[in-house]
Amino acid sequence: MVKEHHVRVYKSEENLPREDQLAHKIARVAADPVEVPADVTEMVINRVIDNASVAVASLNRAPIAAARAQALTHGPSSGGKGAKVFGIGERVSPEWAAWANGVAVRELDYHDTFLAADYSHPGDNIPPILAVGQHVGSNGRDLVRAIATGYEIQVNLVKAICLHKHKIDHVAHLGPSAAAGIGTLLGLDVETIFQSVGQALHTTTATRQSRKGEISTWKAHAPAFAGKMAVEAADRAMRGQTSPVPIYEGEDGVIAWLLDGPAASYQVPLPEAGEAKRAILDTYTKEHSAEYQAQAWIDLARKLNREHPAVADPANVKSVLIRTSHHTHNVIGSGANDPQKYSPTASRETLDHSIPYIFTVALQDGAWHHVDSYSPARAARPDTVELWQKVSTEEDPEWTRRYHSLDISEKAFGGSVEITLTDGTVITDQIAVADAHPLGARPFGREQYVNKFRTLAAGLVEEEEIERFLAVVERLPELAAGELDQLNITAAPGVVDLSAAPKGLF
Repeated sequence: MVKEHHVRVYKSEENLPREDQLAHKIARVAADPVEVPADVTEMVINRVIDNASVAVASLNRAPIAAARAQALTHGPSSGGKGAKVFGIGERVSPEWAAWANGVAVRELDYHDTFLAADYSHPGDNIPPILAVGQHVGSNGRDLVRAIATGYEIQVNLVKAICLHKHKIDHVAHLGPSAAAGIGTLLGLDVETIFQSVGQALHTTTATRQSRKGEISTWKAHAPAFAGKMAVEAADRAMRGQTSPVPIYEGEDGVIAWLLDGPAASYQVPLPEAGEAKRAILDTYTKEHSAEYQAQAWIDLARKLNREHPAVADPANVKSVLIRTSHHTHNVIGSGANDPQKYSPTASRETLDHSIPYIFTVALQDGAWHHVDSYSPARAARPDTVELWQKVSTEEDPEWTRRYHSLDISEKAFGGSVEITLTDGTVITDQIAVADAHPLGARPFGREQYVNKFRTLAAGLVEEEEIERFLAVVERLPELAAGELDQLNITAAPGVVDLSAAPKGLF
């Protein structure tokens, strides 16, 4: 059974033994040679497909073009054959492949999620782990084991340690998890992984301003940076270099000064030796390109559009009140007090984090599109702006309780809505989880993951290449050493114009 480990701050004179430190316990989990269960393997394959889907869809977006251009100036290092840049197949040094591919995966906010004490996109573990695997010629079995580790560590940290209430960005849980996954991939010893995890955490703690106010393109780069740091941390640790100890529990460590302080107390769940890593099964992907808390609201808005088409016209609507969890209200709702969330000239990244905007567009269109729903013309449409200004959110204690529940059967990411029409009619409805959630109306399975990939790759990747990738990924555990290169996808001729990339320092 998963064991809960008590984590607190220790004064220097208490001299916390290394084996009792959280980073060391994480390293022991990563070094455990336990095999991956069949259902976990299936989900790993699903998430590799999911990452490929969203990375393909973002190949020509500005952040990807910039990150790709940076990566292409850093050729393969001498320690291996390099890793492939997604969409073009050029080889670069693995940390730079992790960077470019991490931005591509994260840009559209369209891959998997896990929400508990904090929140995360655990699919962000895959680009750095895969990059290292391609560089050193790993096989499919080792890649599956490594990805399972990355998910296990990030999900369990997210279950126990809240970052966002201290305004620390959630990638602080990603650096250690990716480092742990790389440790599993390479078969590193516990001490080396321990040092790598500590260095990865030390270099990936940053403020949440990247997800506040006018959200910038750094939102997509932040997890890619964490992945890049994890690769570099593993390299340093393999060379015998050490990291701050104890990184979590020290009196001047992360918990004491960035999180809950000297009186902090956490219970962090981790699998025992020989226990399978199953945390990936607690995570869920997105049907829609939007912040995860918006998924259920898009589904409810589509339903209301079908059942009450009059609500799409602002002339018929007096007000729209969304009652939801503390997080949804305060981070992507009107409780954030961000004027940009109501601005028709806001960036795509900001609109993606605005429930008032997302609910309005889905209510009017009865659909959601990863490009069209965010276009400047769509955001500036007069009837949309008028209706948008009538949408507000408020916290409902019961939805907050369900949001934080550890019981998967009642954990919820939705809420209720009350639409008051100008004739006095009041329309109410509610939704607990997104349709694609494992407990939703239409849970995602392999068929849906494949369809998502085909849909987003259409027009960007030739049909033959689509079929080749799907055939390869289906046999992921059987891929031989050196065959991980086949998990890269090459865009159709003319889709990516490398000459149009922005110029920089490198």
